[in-house]
This record gives sequence, structure tokens and C-alpha cells, in this order.
Amino acid sequence: MSLVVFLVTLGLTLITGVPVAFALLICAVTMGITLDLFDPQIITQRLVVGANNFSLLAIPFFLLAGELMNAGGMSKRIIAFAMAFVGHLRGGLGVVAIFAAIILASLSGSAAADTAALIAILLPMMRKSGHDEARSVGLMASGGIIAPIIPPSIAYIIFGVATNLSITKLFMAGIVPGALMGLSALAVWIFLARRENVPPLPRQEWPERLRALRAALFSLGLPVIILGGIRFGVVTPTEAAVIAAVYALVVGIFVHGELKFSDLFDVFRRAALTTSVVMLLAAAALATSWFISIADLSGIVLDLVAPLVDNPKLLLLAIMVLVLVIGTMLDMGPTILILAPVLLPVVEKAGIDPIYFGVIFVINTAIGLVTPPVGIVLSVAAGVSGVPMHKVAMGSLPFLAAQVAVLLLLVAFPEIVTVPMEWLQ
Repeated sequence: MSLVVFLVTLGLTLITGVPVAFALLICAVTMGITLDLFDPQIITQRLVVGANNFSLLAIPFFLLAGELMNAGGMSKRIIAFAMAFVGHLRGGLGVVAIFAAIILASLSGSAAADTAALIAILLPMMRKSGHDEARSVGLMASGGIIAPIIPPSIAYIIFGVATNLSITKLFMAGIVPGALMGLSALAVWIFLARRENVPPLPRQEWPERLRALRAALFSLGLPVIILGGIRFGVVTPTEAAVIAAVYALVVGIFVHGELKFSDLFDVFRRAALTTSVVMLLAAAALATSWFISIADLSGIVLDLVAPLVDNPKLLLLAIMVLVLVIGTMLDMGPTILILAPVLLPVVEKAGIDPIYFGVIFVINTAIGLVTPPVGIVLSVAAGVSGVPMHKVAMGSLPFLAAQVAVLLLLVAFPEIVTVPMEWLQ
């Protein structure tokens, strides 16, 4: 009964256009009434407790770091660095986009911000070179979704908070899968670029490459500081987020000189607006999670999928299909916050490593960012490029298919994630 109430309430509120955070609060109310536990004080208390989480502090600081990097010229220098070293290859601008996307992913963890930066800088050049416009934007949108997979990742922070898993372990486990997601899109682009017959950029000589390297040196140093500090236990992910924001601020103002003090108000305002949306969503979802735990929805779901528990790969495949479908209708944050606490006990019962499950779950929800009708990255790509959303969706299909293939590969061969994960940890 509780599961039916939860699904019906959530479905009806979302269909009628209720914002996700408020839809989750309505779910909390209806489940409280169903369980005969409804009390406004309980919901208020769970909201406060949900938001009052040290790990969640990493989110505003990583969001701020992303805004400061774009405003301070760090993203631009990363793209110039990639162009200097791989721009001369066949389909060079697309190769630049993917390599830059992987590096940018290790800086901010924001798919929307990385996609916007890539399109704003590279699309005019790709248009001028003669590349197919929709395909080029689709490639950069597919590159943007690497950001939630490669650490530091806001998605892993949300998943870790929702499931009480180690965010540090999730970070380390996401490195190899994130690189595979980028390389799969790159392979498809190189194959398609050969058919376009667009001449590559001129090869840059080593003096130009070294100048680009020097210009990007401070930007390239940030992921080393963040991941190295987390890996060796010097800082927590939350402390690493603070360091990233301060580092980006100092570099943007005093090193690159592109970030002015007069720009800071707008930068902080944009970061604060995004943070407020994410934190309200997290608080509402964690309040609802309390009622989900009381109702033992995980146990109900476990009973429903009991025939699959003895076949972990089949169970995992079924879960991934479910998450992929839901990801077309919900943003990444709500999908993680709603489903992860319910599904994690099920996969643990089947003997699946929870950290491994967290990584492929996040990959699945990241793919949902470029699938209509809700795809946030799809909307950002269309808005920044001026290309209609349906054309961007069609242009991203070949790369999306390659990334889904990587997801299926990781489901079939967990060792691809677990072996490097053990080494990195």
C-alpha cells in the first residue's frame, strides 16, 4: 500500500507540473498520513536534518568553483591547451571538445556549465570549418555529461549523502568509467568525421604548444590538488570543494587577471541560485526518504524482484533500464535522491558492490541529461547554440548510443570498475 501511495502521489504531482521538491514534500505528507505518522513537526524536522549535512556543503563550493573557472578564463585556457595538442587530428575540433570535456570534468563536476563553455568557445569554429552543426552540438552535450562521472562530481556527493556511502570511494571509482564515456564518444566522432571530409586544423609547433601549456598550467593543477588531496586523505571532498573555489578565485583575479572584483556579485549570485535549488531538493528528498525507510519500501521492492536476486547481472540490467526510463522524465538529482535509497538495499542483497552500483547508477542518470523531454544538458546546449532542441537530440544520438554501450559493458564486466577502484583506493 505504501509503495502504491508513493508512486501514485509522485506521478500525479509531476504530471501536473508541480516542482520536484514540492512533489517530494507532498509525497512525505501522503505517506505520513498512510502510515498514521503525519505531523508537520516531523516533516519540518526532517527538512532541517536533511539540509544540515556537512557533505552537502561541497555542492555550493563546487558550483561556485565552476562559475569562477568560467568567469576567470580557466575553461578557455583548457580548451586552447587541448587544441594545441590534438587540434591537428582528423576531426580535430571534435577531438578537442572531448579532451577538453574530460579535463573540465575534473575541475567542476557541473555538466551544464561544461557544456555551455564548450559550445560557446568551439561551436563558432566548428561551424566555420564546415562540421555538421547539430552533430557538433550533440557531441559537446555528450561530452558535458562526463562531468558528473569523473570526480569531483556533485552527483556522487548527492548519492553518497542519500545512501551513506563514502563519497571519496565514489570519486575514485568514477575515474576510469568517466574516461571510457569520453573515449566512446570520441571514437564515434572520429568515424563520422572521416565521412565529413573537413580539413583538420594546422599542426601547432612545440613553441606554441608550450605557450598553451604554460597558460593552462594553473588550470591543469587544480584536479591534481583536488584528487590528490582526497586520494591521500589530506582533505575531505567538502574541504576539497572549498579549496577549489578559493583556488579558482585567486587564479581568476591575480594570475589570469580576467576576473574582476565587479564580476564577483554576479558569479556568487548565479552559484547561490543554483545551490538553493539543489539544497531544497536534497532536503525535501531526504525528508521523504525518512518515510520511505519507515515504510520499508526497499523490502517491498526486494520482494517484487526476488526472482532476480540470484542473478546479479540480470537484476542490475533491469534496474538500469528502469533508471534510464525514469531519467528521461526526471533530472539527475531527483532520480538519485528518490531511487538510490530504495534500490541500494536490493543490490546489496544480491551481493553487488554498493560503490560499483553507485558509479553505474550515476552514469545512467548522466545519460538522462541528454535525453528528451527533460534533459537539462540538452536544453542548455540548445539555448547556448541556438540550434533547435530536436536537432540537438538527433545530433547526439550516435554518441549517446556509444555511451549506453559503455554502460552495458560496465554491467556485463564489473571488473572494469572494481579493479581500478581497488587500486586507486
